[in-house]
Amino acid sequence: MNLSSSDFTALKTRLDAELAWRNRAGEVCEERPDPILVARRYREPYSALVCALFAYGRADSIVRFLDSLDFSLLDRDETAIRRGLRGHYYRFQNSEDVVQFFLTLSRFRAGYDLEAVFTEGYRERRNVLDGVNALIRRFRRVNDHDSRGYRFLIGSEVTKARGGSPMKRWMMFLRWMVREDAIDFGLWKGVDRADLLMPLDTHTFHVSRHLGLLRRKTYDLQAVVELTETLKRFDPDDPVKYDFALYRLGQEKIV
Repeated sequence: MNLSSSDFTALKTRLDAELAWRNRAGEVCEERPDPILVARRYREPYSALVCALFAYGRADSIVRFLDSLDFSLLDRDETAIRRGLRGHYYRFQNSEDVVQFFLTLSRFRAGYDLEAVFTEGYRERRNVLDGVNALIRRFRRVNDHDSRGYRFLIGSEVTKARGGSPMKRWMMFLRWMVREDAIDFGLWKGVDRADLLMPLDTHTFHVSRHLGLLRRKTYDLQAVVELTETLKRFDPDDPVKYDFALYRLGQEKIV
């Protein structure tokens, strides 16, 4: 970020003001839908992960789909899951993909813990991508289902930054789990907020470039790393706290 001292101060002041305005309970509501609106009803990691990984497309469509799901099925057997999700589909995921995702989480939940598996992968290098890779590997181990829609939903292991997927939905899930304020839950205590990466969607990408926070022109994982490093100049201990404010600036076409 090549900004003069005065421009840097002005931009930080603007973002801090936007953050303070957005960080309130009423910001997430039916009139301004967001997948976290559904996740907040349960405030636990498995339903939150469902909400996060289906969070692509229009916000109102995402929330409408999530509202149609019975999250208690995560504790049920395969027959109940298949019966309860019959006919449910969302964009790239057909009904079988939705069923298989719930089966994966149900089987995983029976023998593992999301936070424990993530933290084991994250801890050695304090790298959240290592933690996500550990979860994806374990998901594949408990369920070898494979389809285009299912692969898109759970993602693939991250092997490179340049040209790699921004992993937006996974990074948003981690924001919900690790940070704690009026928006985020703060359920996981073993991960440092300073290690989080920005959940970069197209709104945030274009807003960040417009504001001079991001120079990279390609929407990829390298852009995520660059933007996160820039925001660490504003707050090295919690750079991702600016995510929701930047997202709203783009979603509401303020910037």
